[in-house]
Amino acid sequence: MSRLAWGPLTIRLRLGAALAIALMPVLILGAVQSVVSFRRDAEERRTSLVAAAERSAAGARARMQAAEVLLETLTPGAIGAQCSSRLAEAMERSKGFANLIRLDAEGRVSCAAGAVGPDLGRAQSDWFVALKRGEQVAIARIDVGPYTRTPAALMAVRAPTTGGGFGGALVAITPLDELKPDLTDRTLPPGSEVALADRTGRYLLWTNREAFAPVPAADLAVAVKGADVFRARDLRGIQRVYAAAPLLGDITVVLSAPEQGLFYWAKFNPWSSLLLPIAAFALALACVWVAADRVIVRWLAYLDRIAAIYARGRFTVRPLQAERAPPEVRALAHTLDIMAETIAGRDQALRDNLAQKDALMREIHHRVKNNLQVITSLLNMQQRALSDPAARAAMSNTRQRIGALALIYRALYQGPDLKRVDLRSFLEELIAQVLASDAGQRPSFRTELEADDLVVDPDKLAPIALFAVEAISNAQKHAFGPQGGSLHVRFTLQGEEGVLEISDEGGRGQPPELTEGVGRTLMTAFARQLRGRADIAPNSRGGVTARLVFPAPEGQTQGKSRKAEQAA
Repeated sequence: MSRLAWGPLTIRLRLGAALAIALMPVLILGAVQSVVSFRRDAEERRTSLVAAAERSAAGARARMQAAEVLLETLTPGAIGAQCSSRLAEAMERSKGFANLIRLDAEGRVSCAAGAVGPDLGRAQSDWFVALKRGEQVAIARIDVGPYTRTPAALMAVRAPTTGGGFGGALVAITPLDELKPDLTDRTLPPGSEVALADRTGRYLLWTNREAFAPVPAADLAVAVKGADVFRARDLRGIQRVYAAAPLLGDITVVLSAPEQGLFYWAKFNPWSSLLLPIAAFALALACVWVAADRVIVRWLAYLDRIAAIYARGRFTVRPLQAERAPPEVRALAHTLDIMAETIAGRDQALRDNLAQKDALMREIHHRVKNNLQVITSLLNMQQRALSDPAARAAMSNTRQRIGALALIYRALYQGPDLKRVDLRSFLEELIAQVLASDAGQRPSFRTELEADDLVVDPDKLAPIALFAVEAISNAQKHAFGPQGGSLHVRFTLQGEEGVLEISDEGGRGQPPELTEGVGRTLMTAFARQLRGRADIAPNSRGGVTARLVFPAPEGQTQGKSRKAEQAA
């Protein structure tokens, strides 16, 4: 996808951010409502937990009171040969008892509905002593022992004698499981557990021991008295809420439920708490994202591709698909279309103007070359009219220099580029022209050209051409004997510098003018014009090498050298 679709500040992100800011109050309101709902539910849970503790205690208390009534009913007749059978029959009719026992005044078992093990300390137990003192009912918790195989609650009713004295007791043994509340109660909070504890906080029975922490007696007493709740961490370190209600005697019903934090509450109320507002928020953002993509970003990406095509110069492409876009995008596409047509028209006009200018420049170069050739012809005519050899030589040198300049203009108007000339091709033509100008007057000799690729402009080409003319002319005049010789022209690119070397093989010694005359002066001047340097030195062939070193122009194209040979 184009850069418009996934940039750091795309339309999608900006619209999404704007919508997020617009919906933020709704999200905050939903969060506030969730907190309010959480607190309301927490209060309802506390109330439900207290009410459940009260109901659990009331149910267990009713069972214990039923046992008390039964015992008081059986007390007068719980003596005699049929005592055990009557107790067994009563226990059968009244479910929930583990045993019914008749004790005498000394704490011995007179009869029982079931087997009773020996208990030597029964007469000294707290509940039995309380009955002796005149208490009508006594309740106690008993562990596994002579009365039961499971933890149980013991309820004893005082049995008086005919004279009103203490005649023993009738005891009902109720398993603590029978006193435990029903955990299937729907009003109980999730994760609720139940236990029975005495007033000291010692647990007697529980549904899950790890759900109950040690309860301080003071907290338990306050909870029982005020029907309130207290909080503590259970044996697993989880914060829980506890509610307590009195059962009978020193036995207390304790209910435990997890303390619901906001996230714990949201776990059980996902839609009403956080998920529904977040889902609505996410749905709105998704709708904006899709709408922005389908209505805006898709068409902007399409126009971006069209603009990229226009940037490559292809103005014939038209945004036809934008006809299905929204009106604003169609208007932008129409503007791009008009812009493309305008640019295409201007480009065509510029190309026509450039072609006309190119033709005009070629015509100017052609005319300049023709004028220089006319001058060359006039100098040639003047040279033939002169009889002085020095004058004829000076006229020949001048004619060769003007011919070199004419060759530059011919290369410009005949070449593909009016501003640059291939130096290697130009040197080939220049050497051929200089040698041809003196054909028949000099002994024949062979030339060898080796040049790297370099494209130069006319301002640099003129000094190079004139330097080469001077070097070749000097070699013609002073280096070749009657048998001729060889001329070596070599141009190389060495790093950021171009090096032109014109070497001969000697033959007639070195004339003074080569080092001190006009030729040397001109060659030095041409080198300075190129911001380079020129030097003339003997070579290993016995001749002289004229070297021109100058900075290579920018945009040079360097390639393999090409070697050419000519004979004159």
